[in-house]
Formats: sequence, C-alpha cells, structure tokens
Amino acid sequence: MQQRETSMARAAERAIDSPDLKSHSDLALRIGPYDYELQLKHGEAMLTVSDGIGSTIKDLEWAVGDGLFGQTYVYQEHGKFYESQLSFYSRINGLATTTGHMEPHTLETAAGGLTSSDMIRQCFGCHFTTATTNHGFDPEHAITGITCEACHGPGEKHVQQKSGPKQAVEDKRQLIMNPAALKPADSVDFCGACHRTAADAVLSGLAGKGLIDVRLQPYRLEKSKCWGEGDARLTCIACHDPHVQLVTDAGSYDAKCLSCHAAAASSSSSRRISSCKVGTRDCANCHMPKIEVPGTYTTFTDHWIRIVRPGDAYPD
Repeated sequence: MQQRETSMARAAERAIDSPDLKSHSDLALRIGPYDYELQLKHGEAMLTVSDGIGSTIKDLEWAVGDGLFGQTYVYQEHGKFYESQLSFYSRINGLATTTGHMEPHTLETAAGGLTSSDMIRQCFGCHFTTATTNHGFDPEHAITGITCEACHGPGEKHVQQKSGPKQAVEDKRQLIMNPAALKPADSVDFCGACHRTAADAVLSGLAGKGLIDVRLQPYRLEKSKCWGEGDARLTCIACHDPHVQLVTDAGSYDAKCLSCHAAAASSSSSRRISSCKVGTRDCANCHMPKIEVPGTYTTFTDHWIRIVRPGDAYPD
C-alpha cells in the first residue's frame, strides 16, 4: 500500500525503532559545557547529558519526524513531556540543537525542554493517530504516524459497507469523511490543522516573523494573488496527493501550473490567466523559491506563489 511508505505514515515511531538511531547507534556531541551521548542499547534509546560534575539519563520514548530531514525525540518524567534539546538532522548526519530551543542553563534543561499540555497534544495530534480518544489524551495507545483514519475519520462503517451486505444509506458522508469534497478554503484549513492555517500563524505569533513562517504552507499559499477568495485549482490536494510520497521534482508540477497559465488561445481555464513570459518549464523553481531557514538544516518551498525578482526581500 503506497500510503504506508509516505512521510505522513512515518511521521513518528518509537525511538527504539528509529532507522536513524539504528544506523547511528552511538551519537556524541559537545555544546558549551555539556557532553551528549545518544545510544541505542539493551532495547532502549538513552540520552545521557553530563557537565563534568553530574549527569542525567533520559529514556527517549518517541522519535518525531520521518527522518527525511531529521527527527526530534520525546521523553516523559513524572507525567510530564519533554522535547529533547538535540535532534538528529539528515543533512549533517548527526546531532544539533532542536529548532527553536534556547541555550540551556542547567543540566536538566540541557537534556530537554518541558512541553505544555496543549503543545504535546498538538504534537501527537499531527504525528500520531488516535492519540486522543473519548476526549482523553492517551499517547501510550496512539498509533504512530498518520493513518487513513487520521484524515478520513473512523472507518468501520465504510469497511462494513464495502465488504459486507450492502445497506441503504441516504448520505455516504455518514460512512466516511472525504476531505476532497470540502470547499477550497475549508480544504486548505483541513490540511492546515497540522501544516498551520492563516489563523494559526497569527495566533502563534509566527506570522510576519521572517523566514521561519515559510514552514507554514497554508498561510503562505493564501497570500498568493491567484488564491483570491479561494480557488479549487490552488488547494493543497490540487498539487499533492497525500496517499503517495511527496514529489520533490519541481518540473513534475509544470502541468498543474500550465493548466491555468497556458497561452490564452490554448488554455482550458475557466478564467483568462496570462501566461508566463519567461518559460514553460520548472515553474515552481522561479515562482515558489526554496528558502533556507536558519537552525533547521533544510530548505522549505515557499508556497506564496508570486513573481520573484533578483534581490527581492523575503515578503511577510
């Protein structure tokens, strides 16, 4: 099944099952006065931090992220959740400070930062399936990664209808949620539940904070001139199929762009849209530039579709 091989499906896993940690079973790093060791041994993933006087050991429970760009680790102590101070980044093939973390001043904060109840629910809600059931947060029984039901809702009735005796149903939407049926703005907000809506960007304080907000794809997309009041040809799923792995070849999106921006005489678009005066290949490379975000060790595609001119400042 293709979906099982996607980054969404592999958005989280038990730390002891992490391929990154299995292939780097003994990682070490020194930052300031702190020495770090991240090891897999005796069936556990352990983070040891020492400052020359004392040390602390944390049992890492979950690895968050599919490892394509990197992974961050989560552990518990006394019923509270902590995000590890260090993450594994694929580009450097090693450890570095987790994006957004401040410089630690104690041995405990050098190991990880306390995560609020709201933040840990959000983290699990976007990287796991059924972390919250019956209005209760239950990470121990959560399914790692994003499965079908994370987007489509409970599937029991749908499966029964497909595999058992057919039953009359007035509205098939009673059986399963189909995000493809949403209106454009609702569709983008649906994906934005994890990838950050425009409202999330504003409420979190990340909107207009410079390069960091390029990670908020729905927020950036809705700033595009062609978005207008919402255009079905410009939703997330118009270009991305969530059931298969993300396509990273910019040229593969040309057909999507040209379906609207083809020459007027040949365009099948319902609206007259001017064609590009520069070219008809690798549209996204010019109009959706890659942005390097400091501290992330990767680049992000800016979904604010626009004419980008050399020397232009990053638009907020």
